[in-house]
Amino acid sequence: MLAYPMRSKGVFHNLPAGITEIGTTFTQGDWKTRISYVILGFGPICRGQILKRAMFLASEMAFAVYMVNFGWKYLSKFTTLGTVATQKINRKTVYGDNSFLILLFGLLTIVLIAGMVLIWRMNIAENRREEEMLKAGKDLPSNRSFAASFLDGNFDKTLLALPCAGIFVFTVLPILFMICVAFTNYDASHQSPTNLFTWVGTENFKNLFSFGRSGFGGTFLTVLVWTLVWAFFATFIDYFLGLLVAMVINKKGLRFKKLWRTILVMTIAVPQFVSLLYVMKMFANDGLVNGYLMKWKVIGSPIPFWTNPALARVMIIVVNIWIGIPYMMLVATGLLMNIPEDLYESARIDGATPFQMFRYITLPYILFVTGPFLLTQFINNLNNFNVIYLLTQGKPQSMKLTGNAGYTDLLVTWLYKMTVTDTNYKMAAVIGIMVFIVTAIIFLSVYNLLPSVRDEEGFQ
Repeated sequence: MLAYPMRSKGVFHNLPAGITEIGTTFTQGDWKTRISYVILGFGPICRGQILKRAMFLASEMAFAVYMVNFGWKYLSKFTTLGTVATQKINRKTVYGDNSFLILLFGLLTIVLIAGMVLIWRMNIAENRREEEMLKAGKDLPSNRSFAASFLDGNFDKTLLALPCAGIFVFTVLPILFMICVAFTNYDASHQSPTNLFTWVGTENFKNLFSFGRSGFGGTFLTVLVWTLVWAFFATFIDYFLGLLVAMVINKKGLRFKKLWRTILVMTIAVPQFVSLLYVMKMFANDGLVNGYLMKWKVIGSPIPFWTNPALARVMIIVVNIWIGIPYMMLVATGLLMNIPEDLYESARIDGATPFQMFRYITLPYILFVTGPFLLTQFINNLNNFNVIYLLTQGKPQSMKLTGNAGYTDLLVTWLYKMTVTDTNYKMAAVIGIMVFIVTAIIFLSVYNLLPSVRDEEGFQ
């Protein structure tokens, strides 16, 4: 394949490689290629690539129609998020701007512009490739072969087109929208279309880290520390106790193994929200536990299982042990069965004790295999909404904590309260960003330290 000769000196000499290629393609390409800079797909269509390159032209036309009839209306107001609020004049509603729609569709328009730039760049590259093939005396692919490739060589693109579109619409776009909301004053006092919201820069982030009377710094630090403590205990206590239970049940000579496994697995079989709500009611001030303890004269007043901050946190960890051990027991059971029995036989011959065999054979093998799983469980527990909210709803509350936060709230449950209860969307978006940052830092810091990642063949 012939390549365009690159000039050592000239207009594009000191520009980046991508811009240089665009410039040289325009200056050294034929007239069809140059027109394609304005009318996408013009060159390929003139070269007989009608079906294949009509896609470029269709994309440009669809983009132009979108921008003229819809996109520009929102993009032009994106910097202010609207200035004219909806109001009633003489019993007649006069509609103005809608900050929510301006932010949403303005952001969508910006993304589509970026996508159109990428398509334009692909169009230039395709013109360059076709010219090089023709100069080399090669035939261009036929329209029929191109259509057939979507069920053959390009079948991956056909298969992934719809899922990728869904990921963009339902995942990427909402995340970008949330990030933008964090830089606005969108809350209960600024609800469009009657009360517009606007950009406020980094004011919300400063408020989150402010330790003043109205700042969120103290509450954020309290909730963050408890979130990390909860994730640590919820992960590692369940992990090691589940491993211990699996070793006990799989021990040779133990009778009724299937019965013990069945009893433990029952906590997984029952829907979690049912069991957690039952436990919450059972340990309430007027629940079964306090009722019988007072009836039997063991205590004189109800034990504040859910209203005392320290006791509530301990109860949450204990209840999570009850629902977490069975799952880890099943995982560990499968792994224990895969450890070669020869290793244990050799260790017994060498005089190793059961504890030494656990320390030097069982535990290293289990940690090596389950390292990524353990990290994933820790990340999941950082965002474990169900256990916290179904047991305590983040309570007990305190005047010392701002933003409707409670002593058992995790960052994710606090975010939920900010959104649903307080309609403080701006701070909820900031907390959402902080959840992502904390999760990403922990994951990236620990992942590369895992033995299974650093030494993939360590147990081969």
